[in-house]
Formats: sequence, structure tokens, C-alpha cells
Amino acid sequence: MRIIADIIGYTAKHMPKFNSISISGYHMQEAGANQALELALTLADGKEYVRTAISSGMDVDDFAGRLSFFFAIGMNFYLEVAKLRAARLLWWRIMKEFESKSQKSMMLRTHCQTSGWSLTEQDPYNNVVRTAIEAMAAVFGGTQSLHTNSFDEAIALPTDFSARIARNTQLIIKEETHITNVIDPWAGSYMMEKLTQDMADKAWEIIQEVEKMGGMTKAVESGWAKLKIEASAAEKQARIDAGKDVIVGVNKYKLEKEEPIEIREIDNAAVRNAQISRLKAIRAKRDDAKVRAALEALTLSAGDTDGKGEGNLLDLAIQAMGLRATVSEISDALEKTWGRYRAVTQSVSGVYGAQFEEDEGWSAMQKQIEAFATEEGRRPRIMIAKLGQDGHDRGAKVVATAFADLGFDVDIGPLFQAPEEAARQAIENDVHALGVSTLAAGHKTLVPAIVKALKDQGAEDIVVFVGGVIPQQDYDFLYQAGVKGIYGPGTPIPACAGDVLAKIRAAQHA
Repeated sequence: MRIIADIIGYTAKHMPKFNSISISGYHMQEAGANQALELALTLADGKEYVRTAISSGMDVDDFAGRLSFFFAIGMNFYLEVAKLRAARLLWWRIMKEFESKSQKSMMLRTHCQTSGWSLTEQDPYNNVVRTAIEAMAAVFGGTQSLHTNSFDEAIALPTDFSARIARNTQLIIKEETHITNVIDPWAGSYMMEKLTQDMADKAWEIIQEVEKMGGMTKAVESGWAKLKIEASAAEKQARIDAGKDVIVGVNKYKLEKEEPIEIREIDNAAVRNAQISRLKAIRAKRDDAKVRAALEALTLSAGDTDGKGEGNLLDLAIQAMGLRATVSEISDALEKTWGRYRAVTQSVSGVYGAQFEEDEGWSAMQKQIEAFATEEGRRPRIMIAKLGQDGHDRGAKVVATAFADLGFDVDIGPLFQAPEEAARQAIENDVHALGVSTLAAGHKTLVPAIVKALKDQGAEDIVVFVGGVIPQQDYDFLYQAGVKGIYGPGTPIPACAGDVLAKIRAAQHA
């Protein structure tokens, strides 16, 4: 929050036309939040930022007109329109509480992005339609700017071809449909006005719950906010896996044969080596003494006991950047004082399994796990890992929750682990299997590294399985690297669990 206050303070003074903060709910919906929860937590964040800036000595109308928001737009068309309409109503209410006198301060301005989570690996051209529908919901809801995702993003990084379709989706809405000629085309619709009011009431109820905790900082610190999101994600995935919510081409209307599509290939090693070379060249040319002094100034500023510090952190960071300090060095300078944040590792229980209470296959799977426990003297134990700089943990948390509801013992690794760290944790926890969730195109580098790390530490018997965004073309590479199971987007978790258990049994008796 100190960083937030300094960013707002610096930009208000030196960059008055710059949008100082993007108050984001996008990652919350992508992690599993429903529309009301995304809206509530995003506005609660905004409220905390405003409160922090005022506490630092600023007048609300000196900065609030340059705050902007960022929402995800998913496939529930009407609720997404209602969410954006409700957002403007509630932000006006919040800014009234802060006694804002400027109309600009009370306006909620937002950027939106179509959902990445709603994209499917199966029958991927359906994603063109999904993105178009989501884009229209954003425009109907009154977004100021828009990002449309490419249809192949559930498979790999976008190609130029897919990115052009995504771009043209916006141009067609803007230039051909006349939708943008009307400010609020849903105004006066009984259904939409009711949905908007219901959305506002539900979100306000959650905001008040956050306020009772002491604000959003406390809600995040306690792990409450993340658990609310993860419970929502687990329930949604369970409904899909149980066939209660239809995903066309995934759990209904499936193709008999999937045709391969062209994907973008990235040589991760080449990218990494090129970046290292650039950093070495920059460091060779800069004045290291001046860089060290600038970084020390950052550390000292962060270390003031009253939390306000001498100098402005953004100002000092810009000065350090001007001397060619790196992002990592600036982060390290602040870490010397503040330490490094580690998210509370928790998982919800019972939410996923509740959707399968009367499912015979689910019950049969639980009996297999009980039989394993009787035979081996303990339940099958797995660890779910996130490696490298991939922070997308929705899939990892949902898989962990579902496996635990089935009867597995489940360990969850922290975000941003190195392969060696994850392997060490898996060995120390004596797991039967290690699952890697990957959504950032690092699988061809990081997964072989974790297989090697297990081998180097004498734990070749631990079964490695992988899930996430992995092109079919890369499956053979991963199998040859030592992976035993690969589960792409849309794989029902009970089916994945059954296969993992079978592979654990095979490894035990090898």
C-alpha cells in the first residue's frame, strides 16, 4: 500500500494526464470469481487505494479522476453487461463516501478483456464466436477500451493469423454494427435493470463484509479473498465436469476427430539467453557505483519505521531505472527491508465433490482410493506445483481441491518455484506423484528440468504428470522427457484422477 500511495502521489504531481492505477478484477474472474465477487473485490481494492492515498495527505479530487478499472468479460452475457452498469453505480456511491466534489472522480472508467479461461483447446474455432459474444457484452456494458483474446490461446501463444481475427472482431463491432452509437442500449429493460440492481446489492453486501474485516488489505492478508475465489472456481469446474454446465465441443457436441491447427512456437532457451546477453551488455556500460547508490536510497526509503519513508518510491525507482538498474535489482532493494510476500497456501474442501454426491463413477473412484490406502498403508499422495513465472493457479487449485475431495492427500507448492525446489518439496513430503500446472508456454523447459531434478535426487519413482495449455504437438516431447500423463484443458478431473492413480499403482509395482 506504500507503493500504491507513492505511485498515485507521483503521477498526480508529475503526470496529471496519466492513469495512475489499473484496479484489476480480471485476474479474479480468471481465477474463478463469479461476476458479483469480481465486482465487489475490485471495488473494495479501489476503496482501499483511495483511503491509502488520502491518508498520505492527498485530496481525493487531486487523483481519483485518474483511477481506472479492469474487468474480465466471460460468457454469461447478461450478467457481464449488468456488472459494468452496477460498477458505475457503486463507484459513485463509494466516492460520495469520500466526499468527492468532482464529477470526474465519481466516474468509473474501465478497460475490459475477454476471458482467456472460457477458451477451449477442443474445437478451437468456436473460440472466435465466444470472444465476439464477450466483446459485445463489454461494449453493451459501456467499456472505454477493450482487449479481445485470440482463439488459439488455450493451446499456445497467439499466431499473427489468430491475433488479426481478434483485432478485427473489435473493428467489426465498432464499424459495422452501429452498437457503439447508443450510450446505454439496455437502459429501461426490466430484465437488465433488475439484474443490475441485484448485482449491485450482492456486490455491496460483499464490500461491507470486507469493510468489517478492516478493508481489502486485511481480507487479502488473511487468505479470505483467495478462498472465496477458489470456492467459486471449484464449484464451476465441478458443474462442467458433471455435465451440468455445457461447454460446446468439450462436454457436449464433441468432434470425433480434432484437426491440428498451426501454433506459434517459442524457443524458451533462445529467449532466455538473448535476455541474459542484453542484461550483460547494459551492466557493462552503466556506472555501477551510481546504480548501487540509487538502489540503497530505495532500501532506505522503504525502511522508515512510520511506513511513509523519505522520498517517493516511484521517483527513486525512475532515477534508478535511468541509471540502468534492472527490475529485479529494484525488487531486491525493496525486499531487503520488506521481505518477500508468500501467499497463504490453503485450499477449499467439499465444494467440488458436492456436485458428484450421487455420481456412481465418483463413488467408485473413492472406493479405489480406499483400496489403495488399505493395500499400501496410506492414501495416495500428490503434490501440485507451479513453476517459473507462471502465476495462473486456477487450474492447480481446482485440481488440488477435486483430488482431495476424492480422497487423495494433496500438497500444494507455492507460486514461482524453481524445478529443483519443487522436486525437493515433493521428496520431503514423500509423494507418489507430482503434477505440474503450466499455462505460460514454459513446459518444454521447466517440465524436463523437474524430471531431471527428481532423478538427480534419487526419486525417479515419483510419477510426473502435467496439465494446462500444452499443444498436442508437444506431447511426444514431454513423454520422452519422462512425463507419465498429460491432461489438457477440458479433461474431466475425475478421469484425470483415475489415470493418475493407475500410474501410481504401476510405479509402485514396477
